[in-house]
Amino acid sequence: MKIAVIGTGYVGLVTGACFAETGNHVIGADIDHQKIAMLKRGDIPIYEPSLPEITARNLEKGRLEFTTDLEYAVKESEILFIAVGTPPDEDGSADLVHVTDVARTIGKHMNGYKIIVDKSTVPVGTANKVYQEISKLTNHEFDVVSNPEFLKEGDAVNDFLKPDRIVVGVDTPRAEKVMRELYAPFIRTGSPVIIMDVLSAEMTKYAANGFLATKITFMNEIANLCEQVGADVEMVRLGIGTDKRIGPQFLFAGVGYGGSCFPKDVKALIQTGRQYKSPLQILESVDDINKQQRRKFFDKILGHFDGKVDGKTFAFWGLSFKPRTDDMREAPAIEIIEWLLERGAKVRGYDPQAMEVAQGLFGDRITLCQFDYEALEGADALVVITEWNEFREPDFDEIKRL
Repeated sequence: MKIAVIGTGYVGLVTGACFAETGNHVIGADIDHQKIAMLKRGDIPIYEPSLPEITARNLEKGRLEFTTDLEYAVKESEILFIAVGTPPDEDGSADLVHVTDVARTIGKHMNGYKIIVDKSTVPVGTANKVYQEISKLTNHEFDVVSNPEFLKEGDAVNDFLKPDRIVVGVDTPRAEKVMRELYAPFIRTGSPVIIMDVLSAEMTKYAANGFLATKITFMNEIANLCEQVGADVEMVRLGIGTDKRIGPQFLFAGVGYGGSCFPKDVKALIQTGRQYKSPLQILESVDDINKQQRRKFFDKILGHFDGKVDGKTFAFWGLSFKPRTDDMREAPAIEIIEWLLERGAKVRGYDPQAMEVAQGLFGDRITLCQFDYEALEGADALVVITEWNEFREPDFDEIKRL
């Protein structure tokens, strides 16, 4: 099939490369000239395992191309995926300005029947807004489909190629037939394509992320209580995680969730509830508790030093919001480092992949080190924020010496 993916960020890149991998011709389109020039050279601006290899392979085979010419992308494609950003607005709701801009571009340049697919995480009712914007500008037939992504950063390529399920929201048999054909190569082992109405598909993405965020936050609350009563949260995690109704995933206690999805999507779903006068009190608490969890951890640090961290040096292992990514959006490390800097502390940081991103965020306000143990030289404390595998079995004698 001929596919265009408009937006070459995290979701757009993975989507385009993986569709090309199954033999489709894919055009990745973006208005960012610098990014497109990088992608044409095979340079990937994000860290995601396997993505550079799969992109390079399909560029070489001619199944994948990149362009800033959105008119060309629209006219040369049968299926158009909208994968642009939906950043949170001031009140936490999703800002759809980029989505509607793309919709108008599609409407302006359509030259026949198209299927327009919302791949970006968008609130309930967005597909209808996209339909209205396009219909103002064309007389050609088209369908708008909701096809939310369920990709984990650090394992996104594998998630796309071997999905647990594929959710497709459609309103016409014509669009359903094409979407089933498109995804047929990805479900040969029996994973389902779940066809539903568009509104339900839009809600499914937010509901899934909201539930996972709740699961993380619940376990953090239990961890805090375990600490007070003397119980071992690891044992509790094993005890409840083996219950098939609960499952072991997302039960690791820590400093709270971060990244581009959970914080943004929880806030957006909260705003949708308020908009429709159906407040989501559980999620409102999840959002509040997640913020508090970072502060609790910082308070532990302060408590150890009797509140006096001025002039002390803190080594940080891990800066990204989770392992196997360079993404620092909403990363707990950012707030904890900022709180330390505000109190006159010095910070030396190391992360296996997020160093360039951290440099852009902090500049020369912290010292970034090339190696993990280098960050410990002269440090008064080691703060382990991100559970990269290489931090799991450290040399404690070397830590003490440094």
